[in-house]
Amino acid sequence: MALAETNKKGRHRSALFSRAVATALKTMASIAVTMVGLLLVTFVIGRVMPIDPVLAIVGESASKSTYDAAREAMGLDKPVITQFFIYLRDVMHGDFGMSLLNSRPVAEDIRRVFPATLELASLGTIFGIVLGVPLGVLAAVKRGTWIDQVARVVALVGYSMPIFWMGLMGLLIFYGILGWVGGPGRVGIFYVDIVPPVTGMILIDAALDGNWTVFKDAFSHIILPASLLGYYSLAYISRMTRSFMLEQMSAEYIITARVKGLPERTVIWRHAFRNIRVQLVTVIALSYANLLEGSVLTEIIFSWPGIGSYITTALLSADMNAVMGGTVVIGLIFVLLNIFSDLLYKVFDPRAR
Repeated sequence: MALAETNKKGRHRSALFSRAVATALKTMASIAVTMVGLLLVTFVIGRVMPIDPVLAIVGESASKSTYDAAREAMGLDKPVITQFFIYLRDVMHGDFGMSLLNSRPVAEDIRRVFPATLELASLGTIFGIVLGVPLGVLAAVKRGTWIDQVARVVALVGYSMPIFWMGLMGLLIFYGILGWVGGPGRVGIFYVDIVPPVTGMILIDAALDGNWTVFKDAFSHIILPASLLGYYSLAYISRMTRSFMLEQMSAEYIITARVKGLPERTVIWRHAFRNIRVQLVTVIALSYANLLEGSVLTEIIFSWPGIGSYITTALLSADMNAVMGGTVVIGLIFVLLNIFSDLLYKVFDPRAR
């Protein structure tokens, strides 16, 4: 009897292991197909855009022989399908080509500028979660009251106001008039390159170095753009949280919990909110990805040296290697955040396990 039970448990563990391996392989295959599709779309867009990267190097006054030599050196004389497979091979080795603007490897430039965007978007997302989730829950619980109306107006303004206008007004009021925050850039000119770059995120690097003067200056520069991005994130998160909570608050199990005499706090947070966590994971992941990808205008207004500014400058300079490299990185972030969301589903929802 004991032997049969042991064999049964062994078969169960083997089945679970096989299922986990199959899931992992399926996920890896999905990532591979998605990334190849992204690379193909990015490559095609880079080739059909009315920008000639050869002219960006040799100039419009160059002779035909010089133009042809540069075109051959860049591999643009080969068939398009051959160019794509060469590009795919290089990207798989982490090579996005050389930047036409500064003659440095694009991968090196991305490693340099991406931490600035990551720091800005992460702080904005934290701001959106900390304020947006409680605001959405409170609006749902107080549905129809003035609290709900205020929350809806806050979300509507966050959706409606152009972020570049809010950025300009924020700089005018809080930096130009009141002087409460630092100006454009990541730090003041006197603190540039003082802190050794460990992570590339200046707040963390300053804290690791114990240089609290630079930390304070960097925080004064990041707080305004991060708050603006956070307000955009707050509007989205609070609106979706309110919608999810309203659906749960009208469910029968909530009515039953109240009939049993459970405290309202327990009904809201341990029952209703617990059942919307899986949905919120997706909302927060999408919000975070949108801030990483969509902070271009904010970075330009605040002279923030992130990947958004980098791609914009490259596009205006016809530096297609840099544009394509930055686009691929942003696409990869979306894919990884989706995978991370799936993993969190299994943490919060036992049915997914």
